[in-house]
Amino acid sequence: MATSATATGQATGDTTGTGTRFNLPTKKDNWARRAPLLPALVFMIIVTQLPFLATLAISFFNWNAFRPDDRHFAWFDNYAQVFTDSDLRKSVFTTIILTVVVVLVSLVLGLGIALLLNRTFFGRGLVRTMIIAPFLIVPVAAALLFKHAIYNPLFGLLNGLLNLVGITGPDWISEFPLASIQVQLIWQWTPFMTLILLAGLQSRPPDILEAASVDGATPWQMFTHLTLPHMRRYLELAGLLGAIYIVQNFDAVFTITSGGLGTANLPYTIYQTLFTAQNYGLASAQGVVVVIGSLIIATFALRSVSSLLKEESTR
Repeated sequence: MATSATATGQATGDTTGTGTRFNLPTKKDNWARRAPLLPALVFMIIVTQLPFLATLAISFFNWNAFRPDDRHFAWFDNYAQVFTDSDLRKSVFTTIILTVVVVLVSLVLGLGIALLLNRTFFGRGLVRTMIIAPFLIVPVAAALLFKHAIYNPLFGLLNGLLNLVGITGPDWISEFPLASIQVQLIWQWTPFMTLILLAGLQSRPPDILEAASVDGATPWQMFTHLTLPHMRRYLELAGLLGAIYIVQNFDAVFTITSGGLGTANLPYTIYQTLFTAQNYGLASAQGVVVVIGSLIIATFALRSVSSLLKEESTR
């Protein structure tokens, strides 16, 4: 009897074997749920995919606005120039250095701040809001703030503090151009890392921490053997997401140094190629290379997100 009831239930759409009957979703039901999303999908295709396809097509042309009559199909010449141009190689190296330093320092500072904010103390909500504030500032405004209010050699905050102790401060942007950009980006992106890592800290199983404390584990042992292994996925996710955005950073470089003194990264080099040299084909090829690199990083980020979701679903 049980076997026949189970068979009947499976034939009528019952997956529990209890004989309860329900209707499986049909294609019409699936389309009814997906139809409201179609306008958003069409909009995303129009504003993202069509411009990218146009950029991809232009990248195969020798197209310079200063020579409008010499426009022709150039195959992969622009991409060959992208990977052989010495100035572009310098900008790639600058982009790598800028991204690695900003991401690593922001991760370390973000983890330290997240550990502090994870504790219970008076005014924790206010402190959390203040910590997040730099990330909410418009990037150009944040860069202008550092350029004029922090780094200015005459009335900037840094030299003002040094003058109080009788030290003549340097011209920070001229003497430390890349470091000036890195400090500004670290200040702005540390709150982003803090948010992600704080979420990871709050997802730690409290019973394991209590058991380790009862067994006599020191705070350092609990951090190295329990917290860090648990935070690995969150550190990877924060680092990858931060790298995606910082690789494409243009505002800080343009505002603080205007790409001078060896600080031109890939986005600023593309800007110069397009608006200064008016070379549409080469600029498009450079943009495609940056997009492909960003997609590779994004792929690892999505894998980290999916692994986090799998871990949460198994709890």
